[in-house]
Amino acid sequence: MVTVILVHGAFADSDSWNGVIKPLSDDGYRVIAYANPLRSIATDAAELVDLIRTLDGPILLVGHSYGGAVMTAVDPSAGDIIGAVYVAGFALEPGESPATASALAPGSTLADTLVEVPLQSGGVDLYIEPGKYWKQFCADLPEERAASMSVTQRPVTGAGLNEPLSGAAIWQFVPSYFIFGENDRNIPSGAHQAMAKRAGARKTVEVSGASHVVGISRSAEVVDLVREAIESSVS
Repeated sequence: MVTVILVHGAFADSDSWNGVIKPLSDDGYRVIAYANPLRSIATDAAELVDLIRTLDGPILLVGHSYGGAVMTAVDPSAGDIIGAVYVAGFALEPGESPATASALAPGSTLADTLVEVPLQSGGVDLYIEPGKYWKQFCADLPEERAASMSVTQRPVTGAGLNEPLSGAAIWQFVPSYFIFGENDRNIPSGAHQAMAKRAGARKTVEVSGASHVVGISRSAEVVDLVREAIESSVS
């Protein structure tokens, strides 16, 4: 049985995959929505590797936004990993951070929307200011839903967004697939295109009119790409 591990990103939670989980489960795949701690790429990836090592059979990794960076840092020998699907996700190269990758092309407006909360342990947690959340993060969703998401958003550390990938990238070892929104304001579409090109993506899909939360607003297209990634790897 193929296991699909879904890795959510910053300013969201595992329920951001709800539109993806049921169709894939109905297909007969085992689906796990990993509760990403959003603390640092290295430590978040280490916990994901711990999970992967408990699983038998083929594994497809699917990561959104910062979750893509965490997925990228996974040890390819941790399990039978057959591919990586980037859903508006960071496909970092060694030595690159999410902050630098988002600047591969102009257009990100995320920095102007962030609110810092100092941590007693040092550093800061970052949230998107609720009044700016809808237009910045999920402009193609209804405003009422965006308001609810802005309240339940989970923060990422500033250190996490600026942490460079310390080892090899998972896309150097397994096939990669990319899907992202044309109107992504967190990670510009041009940056996604650049990351997909250098990763040698098997397929790249830019969804017209979609925002950063393409996995929510265009979940059917994401499910189709995940199915394609699985079928091409296990057939």
